[in-house]
Amino acid sequence: MHKRLFLKAALGAALLFGATLSAHAEDALARIKAAGTMKVGTETAFAPFDFIDAGTHAGLNVDLFAEIGKELGVSIEWIALPWEGVFPGLEAGKFDMVAGPATITKARMERYRFTPPIAEATVAVLKKAGDTSISKPEDIAGKAIGVGKATSQLAQLTEYSATLSAKVDIREYPAFTESYADLAAGRIAGVANSLPNIAFVASQRPDTFEVVLPPFGKKAYFGFIGTKDADHASLMDAIDAALLKMKGDGRLAEAQKKWFGASFDTPDAVTDPSF
Repeated sequence: MHKRLFLKAALGAALLFGATLSAHAEDALARIKAAGTMKVGTETAFAPFDFIDAGTHAGLNVDLFAEIGKELGVSIEWIALPWEGVFPGLEAGKFDMVAGPATITKARMERYRFTPPIAEATVAVLKKAGDTSISKPEDIAGKAIGVGKATSQLAQLTEYSATLSAKVDIREYPAFTESYADLAAGRIAGVANSLPNIAFVASQRPDTFEVVLPPFGKKAYFGFIGTKDADHASLMDAIDAALLKMKGDGRLAEAQKKWFGASFDTPDAVTDPSF
């Protein structure tokens, strides 16, 4: 009798131990493949990476994640929210990763894991077409310049402002689209954003906007973002492999040309960001 009870107890413990091992073995990648869906958080006011075009979700992010989904064998479920809520949402587990994209910085790399770069992110200024008062970056001294709230572009503009003869009147916006509207209306003198973004905006409305060259920011790159925990390691490895495969076979360059009119020479990884 005691022997049978012991065997039952031992069997129960073994089953519990096996179930625990199985739960641990099923990491984020396994769960996503089992569900057939990967949840991706993003802000849809960051053209040409991510925006709403005549009611349709479009942009470089959409095209690249469609290809990533094919490589992983899953569909993509998009979750849109304001940029300042994207990183908290990732940490709270509301989605598996962030499209963004986000500028790869030292501070962010300490907390998050980035994919291989998907585009250049060096910051420049967008001005009104025909505005002769701004012909080079230094000319924004003392002027009202819009920038996205809680962005690396804001940090770089603030740093650059400190080097000028007069500090920039920095105006923070929840979304860059609002800053472009104010620029077009003459309420601000310029917008500081990454070169690919403002180049796209200027190409869409050449009678309204112009890009001020050269960029004033430090050389930087955009990447997609995930968490650094062990549970997501295999997922991030798989996404990295998918993006490098796309870079190698030309799909990444093709998508860049579609949305920017040119492709970017990006490294396979950023290990030491410029800021």
